[in-house]
Amino acid sequence: MKTTAPLIAAAMAVMLAACGNNPPVPDWQMNAQSAIERSTAAYLSGNARVEQAEYQRAREALGSTGKVDLIIRAELIRCAARVASLVFEDCAGFDKLAADASPADRAYAAYLSGRASAADAALLPAQHQPVAAAASDTAAAAATQAITDPLSKLVASGVLLRANKATPAVLADAVETASTQGWRRPLLAWLGVQAMRAGQAGDAAEAQRIKRRIDLVSERP
Repeated sequence: MKTTAPLIAAAMAVMLAACGNNPPVPDWQMNAQSAIERSTAAYLSGNARVEQAEYQRAREALGSTGKVDLIIRAELIRCAARVASLVFEDCAGFDKLAADASPADRAYAAYLSGRASAADAALLPAQHQPVAAAASDTAAAAATQAITDPLSKLVASGVLLRANKATPAVLADAVETASTQGWRRPLLAWLGVQAMRAGQAGDAAEAQRIKRRIDLVSERP
């Protein structure tokens, strides 16, 4: 799942380029990135035990370098997966290291919390800049739906919901994205929001239809 770790991958690429002459890729880099990808995949599938174990491997590999910027980005990736799954909690791992975070990392943390400013928007990863800079909920929804990377789309959708800006179209797109990827955890979360909104709108038939789908997704062999 290479698209799950764009921040850390970019940072590693810059570091290696500075070494010149195409040096061999260090073991820590391969171990950290693969562990982050496995950890994220496990979280999205709903496997908390594997997610924790793989993330610990990633932290150990990154810790061997003493590079706080890489650890910060790993923490942000972990928090982004939670926002994509509508787990709106403090990004505790980042908060502990925030004093050493770059402006771009602080901007991304603010974005994940639903509090990105206009100044933050320009510092975000490219796919998220139009979402944060949108002048209206409709424009933000359109920018989110235009994102092609599945996890980035779910992250942006979660940011909008956290900021009370998610339209029904954003919810439907998030459900379809999670379903297409087979990501059980975010799918259940987004279906839950859809069911709640259907109930609030007085559409009992739609709410029941969605709940039947939730029951289907929740089944374990």
